[in-house]
Amino acid sequence: MKMTTHLNNGIPVLHPHGKIVGSAVSQLRERLALEILDAAVPRFLIDFEHVQKIDSSALGMLVNLQVIAAQMNGRIGILNVGKHIKNILVITRLVNVFEHFEDEDAAVSAFTGD
Repeated sequence: MKMTTHLNNGIPVLHPHGKIVGSAVSQLRERLALEILDAAVPRFLIDFEHVQKIDSSALGMLVNLQVIAAQMNGRIGILNVGKHIKNILVITRLVNVFEHFEDEDAAVSAFTGD
């Protein structure tokens, strides 16, 4: 899995590409854990625009990191969630665990407004 990152008004925006399954879950977990540990109050966005598939271990990892971030008064937001991934979030009843945004500017505005 390939991933790029950029800062938008001080908020890290991660852009994973491909499928988040198998070993790609560990790669993403390591990257997201660094984002959480490097910040006093972790706030970052994950843009799913170029992610075609995620598996149950990826969902579990994302929920675990969301819990850790929340314990640190942080926030994790997700952007551009495609139909397939959104259906998985709805079926697993995890749709309300994450803040959803349709575009990066709205997400960054929400995250910097605190």
